[in-house]
Amino acid sequence: MVLDRSKLKKLLKEKGVKDLDDFNAFMREVSKDVVETLLEEELTDHLGFEKHDQKAKVSDNFRNGYTPKTVKSKFGEIGLDVPRDRKSEFEPQIVKKRKKDISGLEEKIISMYAKGMTTRDIQAHIKDLYSYEISPDTVSAITDKVVDRAREWQNRRLEPIYAVVYMDAVFLKMRTEGHVRNVALYNIIGINLDGQKECLGMWVCETESAKYWLSVLNELKNRGVHVSVSWKKNWGEIATFFKYPPEIRTMIYTTNPIESLHRQIKKVAKNKASFPNEQALIKLVYLAVEGAAKKWTMRHRAWPMIYSQLMIFFEDRLGKYV
Repeated sequence: MVLDRSKLKKLLKEKGVKDLDDFNAFMREVSKDVVETLLEEELTDHLGFEKHDQKAKVSDNFRNGYTPKTVKSKFGEIGLDVPRDRKSEFEPQIVKKRKKDISGLEEKIISMYAKGMTTRDIQAHIKDLYSYEISPDTVSAITDKVVDRAREWQNRRLEPIYAVVYMDAVFLKMRTEGHVRNVALYNIIGINLDGQKECLGMWVCETESAKYWLSVLNELKNRGVHVSVSWKKNWGEIATFFKYPPEIRTMIYTTNPIESLHRQIKKVAKNKASFPNEQALIKLVYLAVEGAAKKWTMRHRAWPMIYSQLMIFFEDRLGKYV
């Protein structure tokens, strides 16, 4: 939509808009008119006839006044008059029932938390931006919604086979049994057969050990990945690493993908002296992984050549997956 600047200037002058406070007040007024108009249109669509339409006389459902409702917006609080129907069947979509925020505040809070801001930093930032007081407990409650998302992601079904997987752990501070200790955050990144990076999961344990890595691999197996047996029993196959072309050897021995992820995790965790519990740690790390994954849009460098070489060396394994 293109605005007529001359008309806009005239309107702002008529409304007496001279500073930011005036502008916010003006935008609250505009937002109220727009939202209420949309609500009226939604109710018209629900009932099937316009206001004052003759059809209302023969319908068993019709407009039945308004319900006052105050919502938060990026311009401040707005008082709305939400239309209602006689049978209370109308379910508005533009501002749903029980929704008190039309500014996308929850998404903004989660985004700030993902960048490593503390709950109290977020509280102060929201107050500065919106002149609205939000408690640290409320911030925590909003960011807790990420936990279900993280749990679903952690339990998702995986590809049966990956060209390469990178496994490593990074240590973060977390409070356990009343003491702050270093805990190991296990991460695995896989390169799928399209050459794309994917974080397969994350796990928290008191320390890094071969025994726990075994449990992680068992979980991957249960989620659909065909996990190889001990490398000791397959040394003959592993030794062929030295016969691979440079592109495959480089992809196998480099640790850049997982080191880059760990740098991102440490970056967002640096403002945390320690995590109060595992759930808080998982929340932030999951958001860091989610943010990193959005940037993994390119295939691995020289993937067509690597893929063709993998098909030569492992045709018997890969053939049924392509």
